[in-house]
Amino acid sequence: MKFYNRKNELAELTKLYDQANTSARLTVITGRRRVGKTMLALEFARKQKHLYLFVSKKSEHLLCMEYLEEIRKTFSIPVIGEIKTFKEIFMLLIEYARKERFTLIIDEFQEFYNINPSVYSDIQHLWDINKASCRLNLICIGSVYSLMHKIFEESKEPLFGRADRILFLRPFSVRDMYAVLKDHGHTDGRTLFDCFAITGGRPKYLDILASNDVFQLDGMLDFILKDNSPLLNEGRSLLVEEFGKEYGTYFSILELIASGKTARTEIESVLEIHAGAYLAKLETDYALIAKLKPINAKPNSRLQKYRIVDNFLGFWFRFIFKNRSAVETGNFSYIREIINRDYSTYAGRILESFYQQVFAESGRYNRIGTYWERGNQNEIDLVAVNDLRKEVVFADIKLDSSRINLKTLKEKTSKLEDEYKGYKKEWRGLHIENIREFLK
Repeated sequence: MKFYNRKNELAELTKLYDQANTSARLTVITGRRRVGKTMLALEFARKQKHLYLFVSKKSEHLLCMEYLEEIRKTFSIPVIGEIKTFKEIFMLLIEYARKERFTLIIDEFQEFYNINPSVYSDIQHLWDINKASCRLNLICIGSVYSLMHKIFEESKEPLFGRADRILFLRPFSVRDMYAVLKDHGHTDGRTLFDCFAITGGRPKYLDILASNDVFQLDGMLDFILKDNSPLLNEGRSLLVEEFGKEYGTYFSILELIASGKTARTEIESVLEIHAGAYLAKLETDYALIAKLKPINAKPNSRLQKYRIVDNFLGFWFRFIFKNRSAVETGNFSYIREIINRDYSTYAGRILESFYQQVFAESGRYNRIGTYWERGNQNEIDLVAVNDLRKEVVFADIKLDSSRINLKTLKEKTSKLEDEYKGYKKEWRGLHIENIREFLK
């Protein structure tokens, strides 16, 4: 699959590369796995002199032997004696950067924690004394979000404050996804939505689907639900390392949220634990869930729900992990029956977040959210506000357009309308067929 968009990120990387002509620059690219971090860095560096080093899970000595081979292929650097530590590798590259600017990409940077944590102190020391006198453009990529946050943003860590930029890479926007699908012959709104619901816009998954020409729902499900599918155990592969030994509790919480148990009280009732600390970490340390409050709710309001921000993980926990016994016995037809039965209910909630994202990407609204009252009364799927132009949109969102009822929607908004006196108000029904309208 060709490289799509990332214009803002490429512009930022180019700016830092230009600045590295006078003194070294350090950029961090982080985000969840499969979001295209490595692809972005290599796309940026492909027209420049660059060196790509991958931190694999092996001894530091073996890594350094590999790195020396890569260095010899790229640079004419005399190496005297045996190099066994990354500190020596980094010193070597800094010396070269004194005479020529180049980009050094270190991928899976967080893995040094498992190999030799002192590497971070070594880099910090060498960086501080050499930054002003060399022209190294250093890009550090990390997939374990919690560790990358710790390395560069916790004040007690040696590399705290050293990054000139921290780029958090997000999945593709709806428009980017549409560009991918259009290039592969799919321009209908239903395919775009189903692809959004299952992949969440992650470039790696889109690349896999493109390679196998399976973008429509049935094709995607057939591809996922089979032995040796690269996506069947993906959720476990992505998160076990993040969560460590407590992954079982975190997985249970995510399964409940994906299945519609979105309130803390519901989660605690099922698991019989105090879930507050786990939910806080899932939100802040791991960036896997988001806390939702009714639009206009006060900051201390206890009226809140949680949702999984990654659609693929939401799908995986709802249908794959929840039915792991059937997965282990290879009974994929059973899982397919469950999906056929429940997908519409699941997709209905995803359609709400789909339109919230579409409205956000339009740039017309400064506040976008949902609304409900205690006891889940008077739920409004989307409220989009432009406080500058004094405009507000209330929307009822349904997969089946026949279920949209604007009269009922207006009744639900009666209390909320009082907070928007003087605003131009619009009530809309949104469904799958409306999608193309927003892509013009």
